[in-house]
This record gives sequence, structure tokens and C-alpha cells, in this order.
Amino acid sequence: MDTNSTKEYNDQIKMISMVPYLIITFGIAWGIMGLYIFLPEQMSAMFGELSGTHPLFYLAVYAPAIAAFIVILSKNGVTGLKLFLSRFLLFRCSINWYIFILIVIPAVFYLGAAYKGTLYTEPFPFSSAAALFTALLLSIIKGPLEEFGWRGFVQPLLQRKMAPIWAALIIGVIWGFWHLPAFLMSGTQQSAWSFSAFMGGTIAISLIMAALYNKSQGSVFLAALMHFQLMNPILPDAQPYDTYILLPIALIVVWFNRDTMIKGKHAYKKII
Repeated sequence: MDTNSTKEYNDQIKMISMVPYLIITFGIAWGIMGLYIFLPEQMSAMFGELSGTHPLFYLAVYAPAIAAFIVILSKNGVTGLKLFLSRFLLFRCSINWYIFILIVIPAVFYLGAAYKGTLYTEPFPFSSAAALFTALLLSIIKGPLEEFGWRGFVQPLLQRKMAPIWAALIIGVIWGFWHLPAFLMSGTQQSAWSFSAFMGGTIAISLIMAALYNKSQGSVFLAALMHFQLMNPILPDAQPYDTYILLPIALIVVWFNRDTMIKGKHAYKKII
């Protein structure tokens, strides 16, 4: 497709598209979680107990991506959606970012767990190679797909009107708030966490992700890889100390990418 055609497709998605995107994203996730919070017996009787592997839980997690797909399909049709999905195939970026994702992020969790005192006290959570493989597979196909929405759709859309740092801060708050129902449900991992610390973490991660997204020229794949590392089942639970480490790291990342993050130079604004 030539440049003019790509521009034509991009121009069809306006800032007003944030409204249906947010309605769908929150409607699906909060709708499912809300029903289980306020009608637990009825929902459990009809669909079974909600767990991290329940189909409805996956549907809730996929809400940001589903919303992006629906909005793009309605504005740009099947061709536009195909172009958008193709951004998952973008993987070229500085080797420093791969080092950051594959080495620095795990180090954050190990340092946080060491400070928390759980690094050597908690046993390895998998009893077999099959259990480990299953957990990794479920993690790969769950949270990382959110990035089609948060980074793939919302980040470039907001960057058309503001510097990436402000777009990232807005996304961080929305992203954190979107998780709120999970903190209100007993039995979920988030129910044992501090919501304020989690919100700080989503903001820090959003800033880092924005820098990565722009440096990789809109790679959804790298954003998804980063998201996977943040929920990698092999890494120890370090909440909330991982957040305390990520916050200064985010500030450092913003500083080293200040021309893009603050001044908006070379900010990536294409959605498809």
C-alpha cells in the first residue's frame, strides 16, 4: 500500500474514537467482573467459579484488544485491521531494549523479592515441566494481548495531540483503574496487593512502554514481550517492591528518551 493510502486510513481514526474504545474496554471487563462481584452465586451457578483460566476471565483480559479491533474494523474495514495486526510482526529495535526486557526486568523482580524476603523462602511453583510449560503458554496468550489496545491503539492516538509522556501518564492511570475490579474480588492475585502501589506500577510501566513503543516505531510485539516479562510466572512475587524499583527506572528511561518523550520528536503516530 502506498503512503497516501496509509495516510488516508490513519486519518479516519480520530480522537473521538477513544469514546467507543473506552466504553467497550471497560464494558466487557467491568461487566464480567461486576457480575461476579455483585451476583457471585448466580454467576458461579451459571458459568462456574471465576479463575485465572476461566474463559470469561480471558474475555475480560482481552477487552482492550477487542475494543481496538472493533473500532479499527468499523473505521477502516478488514484491510485496515490487517494492517494493524501486522504491527505484531515488527521486532526491530535497539539491542539495548532487548537487554532491558530480557535481563533488567527479571532483575527488578529478583531484587524486589530479595528485599521483601521471599526470594529463598517461596518454593518453585511448578512441580513438573508440563506444569511450567502450561503456565508459560497461558501467560503468553493472556495479558500480552492487551497491548494491541493500550500501546497499539491508544498510545499513537493520544500522541497525535500531546507529547508521549503525557499520553503515557494518561494510559497508566486508565490502565491501572481498569484493573480495579480484580482488587475487589477475593481469591484473585490482586486482592492481596496494594492498589495504590499497583497504580504507581502501571504508570511507571506505561512510561517505559511509551519509550519502547516509539523507539521500535510502533511494535506491538515488543510491547507484548515486555508485558509478558512483567507477568512471567517463573519470576518471584515482589509486589509492591518491584513497583518501587520500576518508578526510578521509568524516570531514567524518560530522561534518556527525552527528545521523544518530552519534546515529541519522532513520536510514532500511526495506528495502521
